Order: sequence, then structure tokens, then C-alpha cells
Amino acid sequence: MTELSKKYRLTSMEEPTDEMLQELMEDVAKAARESSAKAEAELQRRLAEAADIIALRRSQRKPVNNG
Repeated sequence: MTELSKKYRLTSMEEPTDEMLQELMEDVAKAARESSAKAEAELQRRLAEAADIIALRRSQRKPVNNG
């Protein structure tokens, strides 16, 4: 987050410049990408954990006798 986005707050009292808006939007986009990457990493971790649990349970199953 840049210093501008830390200090500047959008209000109806003061119009931001185009440069300010551009910088604020870049900060928002960066934060969104970081959040999305964290969520994707957590999803992959949970999927891997579930796959490990399934594999463990399958390996512990007793074979079924079909004869």
C-alpha cells in the first residue's frame, strides 16, 4: 500500500486527481491479487489434505471378498 492510499480518503469534499485515482486503483488491484493468491494457496492446501486423508483411508480398508 502506498503512502497516498494510506493518507487519502475519498470524500465528497475533495476531488482526487486522475493520478491519485490511478494510484489508488493500482493499490486496490494489487491487494485483490494478493488476496486471490492467498485464497488459491489455501484451497490447494485443503485439497491436498483431503486427498491425503482419502488415500490413507483407502489404504486401511479391508479387501472385499467377491467369491
